[in-house]
Amino acid sequence: MAIDNFMAGTRSNGTTPDDAVGAPPPFALLFLVMLTIAAGNTALQSVLPALGRSLGVPDNAVAAAFSVSALVWVISAPYWASRSDRHGRRRMVLLGLFGFCSSVFLCGAFLAAGILGWLNPLLAFGCFVVARMLYGTFGAAAPPAAQAIVAAGTSHEERTRALTLLASAFGLGTILGPALAPFFVLPVVGLSGPAFVFSLFGLFILALTARLLPEDGAGHARGAATSYPSIGGEPTGASVRAATAEDRGKPMKLTDPRILPWMLVGLVAGHAQAMAGQTIGFLVIDRLHLPAVQAAAETGVVLMVGAGASLLAQWGLIPNLKLNPRQLAIYGAVIAAAGCVLTGFAQSLHMLAVAYGLASLGFGFVRPGFTAGASLAVGMGEQGAVAGRTTSVNGAVFVLGPSIGVGLYQLWGSLPYLVAAAGLVLMLPYLWTRLER
Repeated sequence: MAIDNFMAGTRSNGTTPDDAVGAPPPFALLFLVMLTIAAGNTALQSVLPALGRSLGVPDNAVAAAFSVSALVWVISAPYWASRSDRHGRRRMVLLGLFGFCSSVFLCGAFLAAGILGWLNPLLAFGCFVVARMLYGTFGAAAPPAAQAIVAAGTSHEERTRALTLLASAFGLGTILGPALAPFFVLPVVGLSGPAFVFSLFGLFILALTARLLPEDGAGHARGAATSYPSIGGEPTGASVRAATAEDRGKPMKLTDPRILPWMLVGLVAGHAQAMAGQTIGFLVIDRLHLPAVQAAAETGVVLMVGAGASLLAQWGLIPNLKLNPRQLAIYGAVIAAAGCVLTGFAQSLHMLAVAYGLASLGFGFVRPGFTAGASLAVGMGEQGAVAGRTTSVNGAVFVLGPSIGVGLYQLWGSLPYLVAAAGLVLMLPYLWTRLER
């Protein structure tokens, strides 16, 4: 069934305010917007470890580039989510796409200047970090606005399904980005080529969106502030319920006893995933002793397997196994810990891909369990508030996680994976005793 055919049946005749909907949204177009942003972002992430090594840039500087961008994203995403309700979501989608295209193009230009010797490598990489901040600032405008457009045009009964499908665009993007990046390593500009190609594709999507996305006004459906897209894993945004819930109460504290256990789950698992994902490119280079271009391609293979395993968990296993949030957190932590240990000691591409895929499968259980568990711990009137808490946790782990992981990696290549596994294992008794059955 085509995506737009699915959305064509989402009009509701309900009379309650929560059921009132507008015209069915151009779902395929919005799906493509989310897919493009995620694919371009993760394509750049997949080649950057090899590119940083070829430029002689310290590994911790590469991690800092993503940490700074994630920090800016976490700060700006709630602002754009709120602004889209007041000034129109179409404008925010276009702004986010423009921010993505301009940022990725400038990233490619600065990296190419370093490769060609036009700029000192460290200066070129410093300019790259600034360009990434542009992505964190303006790229965050599109996802919450796209969520709100879908929410405003779907009935209460279809909304969760529609928003889940929209969020899966991030997961597909984390597969397509690393898969396509090696094909775009171009003559002259080398590993910076994928940035230029994805920026041009983004411009095409921007023009298409400007032409086809209708004007809108502010409505009752609100967009959740989506957290920073993860590398090689499942989307880490807010619960799909967040985009439709009204925040009727006071801001919810992270230490609220109803959600505190779940917040700790999110922090531990999120940092473990960020550490493992950010260092995998360096691990591929060092374990397989590959030149930069080939290392970027092999890193893409490993990341594709990881993203595919996460989507397998979310699309196939979770719906069929019907596990509750507590079971998802416990089983997922065990699987992810085992995968992290195996990744830390893997010595071949096959072993790295399988081990990282196993870790990603586990994270694919834990992260939805964390989001759903926190959502179910509070009442309907507090769904907006709890979504803000889960989103802040999901984003925060990508501010510190990459730098912590690379710092540990510089001490010993296996260390970030063993620390991640240890954190997950040490969390198990807490999960067993504190989470509701």
